[in-house]
Amino acid sequence: MTEEAKVHGNEGAAEAVNEAVEVKTQAAEPAETVDMMEVSTIKKGDIVKGTVVKVEDNQAYVDIGYKYDGVISARELSSVPLDNIADHIQLGQEVVCKVLSINDNKETLTLSKRQVDSEQAWDKMQEYLDNNTTIEAKVVDVVKGGLVVDVGVRGFIPASMVERHFVEDFSDYKGRTLKLKVKEIDKVNNKLILSHKDVLEEEYQAKKSEVMAKLEPGQIIEGTVQRLTSFGAFVDVGGVDGLVHISELSWHHVEKASDAVKEGDRVKVKVLKVDPANERISLSIKETLPGPWELAGEQFKVGDIITGTVRRLVDFGAFVEVAPGVEGLVHVSQIAHRRIGTPHEVLKEGQEVQVKVLDINIPEKRISLSIKETEEAPEQPVRQERAPKAPKVELPDTQSLNFTLGEKFGDKLSKFK
Repeated sequence: MTEEAKVHGNEGAAEAVNEAVEVKTQAAEPAETVDMMEVSTIKKGDIVKGTVVKVEDNQAYVDIGYKYDGVISARELSSVPLDNIADHIQLGQEVVCKVLSINDNKETLTLSKRQVDSEQAWDKMQEYLDNNTTIEAKVVDVVKGGLVVDVGVRGFIPASMVERHFVEDFSDYKGRTLKLKVKEIDKVNNKLILSHKDVLEEEYQAKKSEVMAKLEPGQIIEGTVQRLTSFGAFVDVGGVDGLVHISELSWHHVEKASDAVKEGDRVKVKVLKVDPANERISLSIKETLPGPWELAGEQFKVGDIITGTVRRLVDFGAFVEVAPGVEGLVHVSQIAHRRIGTPHEVLKEGQEVQVKVLDINIPEKRISLSIKETEEAPEQPVRQERAPKAPKVELPDTQSLNFTLGEKFGDKLSKFK
């Protein structure tokens, strides 16, 4: 009777006394939970346990064992906005809530699951941070600068902490469940920073050590092109990335990586170097392909006339590319039929020319070429032979002759005069 008298002292609770099967008031300490079978009187601030009996109109009805059901609005259900509370709470689910208000005259009882979850969540988040524990949470919203998750309190994942690589569009992340690490807690300002990238980095490093221990230079394996850079392509070879330098993408010159491969391509790569100390794996795609000189041995024969491009000019000749990665030498004596001082007199780099294969040595990677052998020699002008000149006879002076004869024959010449 003593307990009943106390209840009768409150006229507003008279009806509750008549209906109560067993009367028990909750202890004054809010942290203690009142079982739904023990509830007869409750007050604002009490923590109560109940069962979800109905979900409609974006709110949930909870039976806590009181005269009428309590209501949890969408705002008091979660610390983050919800598109549909039915995805967050189900019929028959047992929940612990905090009493926000109660009005027996109007039979309204408002509850909050969010506030109870929030108090418990902050303690858990601190524990996870201290122990570097990995947790899982569903992405409930994509906002400017990152992602929002519900872990009992609103958690934020900055864009820089979502993946190990840059992500431009996060729209497809909504609804995904991510593994997370707690990075920062500020309960006073209701700030919780989480990171998916840290989890990925831990997994990556563990996998990298495992894979690197198995890799050896010379191995040929398959991988997937993950991303392209100005200096090459990163290829996933079993959970870790190795670099294919731009010079190792192809036997021919490549200006940019996208000229040779694209993201998502499955490629064969040869392991060039494994550097565990610096955590680097060097790979090559071109080393898995037939070399240009191997192809040249099948493609060219002595005597063939082919088209090539002048790549370099040196004092002793010109190097002409006749296939990607294959250059042959045109000696300066084989450039033109006429004598020239240097190749620069008749050729320029980038010029397309016809060349004849004079000799080919695949093991030594040498091809001797000739330009002049592809051209007809110019006709030489015919030189006419001149008759030899007769020796010049010097005739004596007649006066001198007469004088000489006169001296010799004297009067005998007078007979002929």
